[in-house]
Amino acid sequence: MPTSPTPYVSFPGTAREALEFYRDVFGGDLTLHTRADFGSADEPLEAVAHGILSGPVQLFGADADGTAPSPHCEGIMFSLLGASDAETLTGWFARLSEGGRVVDDLRSRPWGASDGQVVDKYGLHWLIGFEH
Repeated sequence: MPTSPTPYVSFPGTAREALEFYRDVFGGDLTLHTRADFGSADEPLEAVAHGILSGPVQLFGADADGTAPSPHCEGIMFSLLGASDAETLTGWFARLSEGGRVVDDLRSRPWGASDGQVVDKYGLHWLIGFEH
């Protein structure tokens, strides 16, 4: 069982696409349950009612109803500081940048570490870094 909070993101009808993207970026196992799987009569039945990405990065997600806005983070980031080796973290930063917006380039800092920030194409704000 995780010992830290696991983000649960409500996507505006893009949960399957987003969670598959995060699985492709981070690796791990993805389990998706549709509304139909849970016996819901809510349309669309193929919408994700609960998705679980388990692996080096754990993330939950689902499709919100049609009135929900796209996810966006204000004053919060998903921190992956030291979550893996430098090569892996650099790759994650590059992949999350695809279709997203780099807030602060991944680069060496005066304190002897490298870090950077990116808002990915689904609106999640990531802080990625590693020690030298």
